[in-house]
Amino acid sequence: MENTNLKPVIRFPEFTENWVTEKLRTKISFIAGYAFKSVKMKNVDSKYQLIKMSNIYRNQLDLKRNPSYWGDIDSKLEKYLLKKNDILLTLTGTVGKKDYGYSIVIPKNNRFLLNQRLVCLRAIPEKSNEHFINYLIKTSRFYYLFFSESKGGTGNQANVGVEDLRNIQLPIPKIAEQQKIANFLTSVDERITSLKEKKDTLLDFKKSVMQKIFNQDIRFKDDNGNDFPDWDEKVLGKVCSKESSNISANSLKNNNGTYKIYGATGHLQNVDFYKEENPYIAIIKDGSGVGRTLLCEAKSSVLGTLDILKTIDNNNLYFIYSLLNQIHFEKYVSGSTIPHIYFKDYSKELVKVPKPKEQIKITNYLSVLDDKIEGIQQKIDASVDFKKGLLQKMFV
Repeated sequence: MENTNLKPVIRFPEFTENWVTEKLRTKISFIAGYAFKSVKMKNVDSKYQLIKMSNIYRNQLDLKRNPSYWGDIDSKLEKYLLKKNDILLTLTGTVGKKDYGYSIVIPKNNRFLLNQRLVCLRAIPEKSNEHFINYLIKTSRFYYLFFSESKGGTGNQANVGVEDLRNIQLPIPKIAEQQKIANFLTSVDERITSLKEKKDTLLDFKKSVMQKIFNQDIRFKDDNGNDFPDWDEKVLGKVCSKESSNISANSLKNNNGTYKIYGATGHLQNVDFYKEENPYIAIIKDGSGVGRTLLCEAKSSVLGTLDILKTIDNNNLYFIYSLLNQIHFEKYVSGSTIPHIYFKDYSKELVKVPKPKEQIKITNYLSVLDDKIEGIQQKIDASVDFKKGLLQKMFV
């Protein structure tokens, strides 16, 4: 069914025809996953790896997450052997949530098998381009129609049926325009991937440098080119002190202001009050992520699940933050149900600390690396936002 309005906002000038609304099954082959018997799955690397729901999350393929393998396959199972550029889509999630509908692209031939609760979308030659399909099913129009087909299953489980998916109708251009769109968006993805690799390289370099700094394999000179004094060995409680917060998550309801409040995941929201006048360090003292540290800005607050650490004796805040990130806090964890660490325990950790002037030299050097990493992250964020805009404007 053709419609005169079916033209994208952004379009390559050589294409002028209207897009045609068609059922996905006219352009795509669908293969529903197979219920491989769990008792026959292997835990050690074998000829094939099963791709399961747990391996696909937020449009990322994670082959190391709860991996399962399979030995030889017969003719019955050959149809579930995936090809390079096949697209997998998760069909099952939680009622009321959008924790499914994630998709990934298979990176290689004849290595992976398609498990249940997933569907493979395979391009039909001369009718569809696999990369175009991958972008098409990440558009807001597709997600709206996908979740509209969701039905309740066992308990709080939600499912989208393969047949319902096959019958979803979307505007789709001819193959030549599909390829042009796919090529352009692929170049955007390649830039994002390149930036992420550059950021990872810098993060690895910073980690290596920090290890050498704190092992004193790298030392800095003072402004006159002379060596700094030897580092002093102290317990952690002699370089920073602890304060507690009594702010609960309930106190954040209906609260909106200009000051940041931090929780275990970082900046949570803005509130109309603050507890700390100056920058400080927060450490997660219980629950998920226990022992992880956050560098918090002035005029902000933290939830009570975090401790506030402040420097003493003119120690540099960023240096102490970097020092804390070298400590393995897991050795101080107690509690089997909810992991917890206590300052009275980890404050006894022996650390080596340079004089404040050398701390500043170290901080200045690491801050340069941080600025470079942040600059790359800003480019990544801008590229991701650019791509989101293209997904809205290059599709109908």
